[in-house]
Amino acid sequence: MERLRPNMPLTVDGDRLWSSLMAMARIGPGVAGGCNRQALTDADREGRDLFVRWAREAGCGIAIDQVGNIFARRAGRDPQAAPVLAGSHLDTQPTGGRFDGVYGVLAGLEVVRTLNDHDVETDRPIEIACWTNEEGARFAPAMLGSGVVSGVYDLEFAYSRVDKSGLSFGDELARIGYRGQAPAAPRAFAAMFEAHIEQGPVLEHEGDTIGVVTGIQGAYWFDVTLDGQSCHAGPTPMDMRRDPWRAASAIIAEGFAIAGRNGPDGRFTIGDMKAEPGSRNTVPHRLTFPIDIRHPDMARLEAMIADFRGFAETCCAGHGIDLGMDRVWRMPATTFDPRLIELIADSAASLGFRHRRIVSGAGHDSLHTAQFAPTAMIFVPCAGGLSHNEAESATPADLAAGASVLLQAMLKAADA
Repeated sequence: MERLRPNMPLTVDGDRLWSSLMAMARIGPGVAGGCNRQALTDADREGRDLFVRWAREAGCGIAIDQVGNIFARRAGRDPQAAPVLAGSHLDTQPTGGRFDGVYGVLAGLEVVRTLNDHDVETDRPIEIACWTNEEGARFAPAMLGSGVVSGVYDLEFAYSRVDKSGLSFGDELARIGYRGQAPAAPRAFAAMFEAHIEQGPVLEHEGDTIGVVTGIQGAYWFDVTLDGQSCHAGPTPMDMRRDPWRAASAIIAEGFAIAGRNGPDGRFTIGDMKAEPGSRNTVPHRLTFPIDIRHPDMARLEAMIADFRGFAETCCAGHGIDLGMDRVWRMPATTFDPRLIELIADSAASLGFRHRRIVSGAGHDSLHTAQFAPTAMIFVPCAGGLSHNEAESATPADLAAGASVLLQAMLKAADA
């Protein structure tokens, strides 16, 4: 067993962490070097089984709750003390990478293995969570397992979700053997941490190794419908048309302008567009497109939406277009626990890693856990900021650095 020199901070075994990540990546392999391990598939079951086996070999007890969330527990000196948890998810997108989600689970496992290597006891128990259906790729909505625990969704709602084949979440959870008995409800935790690849380009661009995540952007999804009138492209003069494109072009431009005025954190995205009837030489009678608006400050986000809606209403009225703007989904802006943020920053500094504070632009299970427990996240760089893609890449050194920061932060929280 390796012995630490006096005052030498404890760090993880980066080679072992990488080996574990690559072993998990072989389960549900994608077609281009990534992973297709969607929630509650046979591949998800195989990945869960491997994690459970590894956790038991590390001396952990296993509990599985009613929505399939897995909790691996390493005992502390005080069995009654609220535990310190690290976790994320093992499910992937259909064309997912090797690190999104799984890194947070296996970094937690590596923390436990490292503590075992050095015979380190903690006052509080340590837990590793594998949350169910974080991606939402097979069963919508995303972050369903942590959402049930936090009370955002109820259990029957989760069980009733169906995939494209009509198979239900509840039936598939039972089929793969992970419909557990533990209540899917909040418990007392002293701290919750989630290590994750950034899924964005900032850390890599700035040359930083660790992102100290201060919170998660708020987001709204709307479906926008613009109704005009179909007519022939040739005979109808431009000023006599009720062409929804006339409104759409101005509305879309204003959406980008609103994001710019609320920069650098404002976001405005259109991911699709449908024109009906969809004929080359016919003015459409309807345009439908989804919009995604985000900002980490909830007040500014609400103001962005009000500005967008007001402009759209005025613009449509001026062009004789009927506007529909239906809210589809809302993700509240979330601020993480200040004490845990400082623990992560201090841990990164003590290990000599260049770090910066950063806001997550994507949703994570930590969005839900922050509703009932002190929560914070650790980011490490990923190449080009690419994620939800089989080409997703992160270096062994950066992954080990993030896991070592996680280890130090958990040790401080577990003995506080």
